[in-house]
Amino acid sequence: MSDRSKQERWRPPERDMSRAASLLTEQRNPRSVRLDALSALEIVELINSEDRTVADAVSRERGSIARAAELVANSLRDGGRLIYVGAGTSGRLGVLDAAECPPTFGTDPGMVVGIIAGGHGALVRAKEGAEDDREAGAMAVADAEVGPSDVVVGIATSGITPYVHGALERARGSRASTVFVCCTPVGDGGPEVDVTIAPLVGPEVVTGSTRMKAGTATKLVLNSITTTAMVLLGKTYGNLMVDLKATCDKLRDRACRIIMETTGLSYESAGSLIAEAGGSVKVAIVMHQADVSAEEAGRLLQRNGGFVRKALAERNAE
Repeated sequence: MSDRSKQERWRPPERDMSRAASLLTEQRNPRSVRLDALSALEIVELINSEDRTVADAVSRERGSIARAAELVANSLRDGGRLIYVGAGTSGRLGVLDAAECPPTFGTDPGMVVGIIAGGHGALVRAKEGAEDDREAGAMAVADAEVGPSDVVVGIATSGITPYVHGALERARGSRASTVFVCCTPVGDGGPEVDVTIAPLVGPEVVTGSTRMKAGTATKLVLNSITTTAMVLLGKTYGNLMVDLKATCDKLRDRACRIIMETTGLSYESAGSLIAEAGGSVKVAIVMHQADVSAEEAGRLLQRNGGFVRKALAERNAE
């Protein structure tokens, strides 16, 4: 490559990045300054040692995570949506969590949505420059027709991603509830939101590589938000996944085993009961435990907000 070509590939930042040098996620980790001099085992041990700090960082934010989950549960209960917005690793994690909700909790694909800067192509090939476009973030929220019944969760481990800030500003202007997830102290430059979740995991093993500890913390936070919200919506019975969509052999097998666990039926009988319940594990449990038809089980569940435990309690109280 010629010197001229190299010069054309490089260009200075188009926006003021003076704050970036002070970000926690951009600091150099003193424990990994000789990373390139370590053996493979020593590198893995160092990464593992740093990863152990992530759960504690997330735990310190548990109150904020619970408040965000309650916002999401209330929104989904009223017909609203959870919409994740992020760039790079943050955006991919939001799309991943959204994609996992339908098979796990039986949600409509439009109930939990992931928006990533650069579009779906950015899921498999980095489009890092897309994060710099604040207006594109705002337009993505506008295109999604975000409104007062929705919750928008902006994810930016650095805390300064323009795309995410633009999205949250537009969401707030649309009177949606807003949550900001980052891994650095927000300070005065943070977006105005209803809830901020900031697990401070510290500098990365590879300086600035937020796909590591910050990415792990983000995954834990998003898992906690959606799982807690779905439990609050009656998507589990105890710790059993009773609203799953049995769309593959693994999930069909799990559905049968859930019925076996809750009813004591054989594998074959559990499968027959699920078929009689129209494929609904919830309906099947209530049918058997309350000794009612599929139609009556459905009515019991509807009257009790989809909660199996409450439906059975109503039946037992009669």
